[in-house]
Amino acid sequence: MTSETTPTTSSAPRPGGVGRLAGRTVSRIGYGAMQLERLHDDRPAAIALLRHAFDLGVDHVDTAHFYGDGFVNGLIREALRPGDDVLVVTKVGAASDHAGPFPMRVAQRPEELRAGIEAELTTLGMEQVPVVNLRRMDAGMTIPFPDEQKVDLDDQLAELIALRDAGKIGAIGLSSVSPDVTRRALPAGIVCVQNPYSLVAREDEDLLELCTEEQIAWVPYFPLGGAIPGMAKVTDEPAVIAAAERLGCTPAQVGLAWLLHHSPRTLLIPGTATAAHREANLAAGAITLDAQTLAALDAIR
Repeated sequence: MTSETTPTTSSAPRPGGVGRLAGRTVSRIGYGAMQLERLHDDRPAAIALLRHAFDLGVDHVDTAHFYGDGFVNGLIREALRPGDDVLVVTKVGAASDHAGPFPMRVAQRPEELRAGIEAELTTLGMEQVPVVNLRRMDAGMTIPFPDEQKVDLDDQLAELIALRDAGKIGAIGLSSVSPDVTRRALPAGIVCVQNPYSLVAREDEDLLELCTEEQIAWVPYFPLGGAIPGMAKVTDEPAVIAAAERLGCTPAQVGLAWLLHHSPRTLLIPGTATAAHREANLAAGAITLDAQTLAALDAIR
């Protein structure tokens, strides 16, 4: 399923062109599966959404066991067919918490990371998870967590490296981290970094530069902003709206296209629970931004 020699899922062009992730050639636009939890009562529709994405050339999908307490992973397991060449990326560092004030709780201790990997393997039906991101609480959207969950990075990486050596995971990534944490983790062979980043939230530009220097995939989440109250939205920016009108596309597509143009290390994982929105996200990869439009968008701060 993850071999370099395995045939691709379909003959469709890779959305957004070609990128690199964990030593693999992948489409630059993948699929973030979190929102599939919204289709909890319509499992066939969720499976069809995934299958169609794969048929359209999407060959990497981002998920986590704590998305619906294994529900989303189960969808991916059911949607994948023998011979599919889809790279599955998961994350650990949090767990579902239906009874708490937040839908998830922090689970940062090494033994919790190991338990998280075992849950991923079970719900995905895999012998090895290709890529696992360590979801830290150093940057981006965080939730309150007690002192006993403030675990040293080296202890966490040691556990993940042991799991990689045991063949349970293929590669290690990071999520919600600072540049300092990323530098400290480099000896572990980090293959990707996921942080909140968009046209209107570029505080992590130095981290993106570090990923570029180290040839690490940059996978922004919240790529259009606006995910939580008070967060700026890319689609509200006058320059984005004007560009969309000129190009005959949506403001959201402009925001995604800008991310692809801004750095060749960028891989996108936009999520949706509707087929029309998913196709619009994939179409953003074919949008060309001329120099004047890029200059106007780059000027947004």
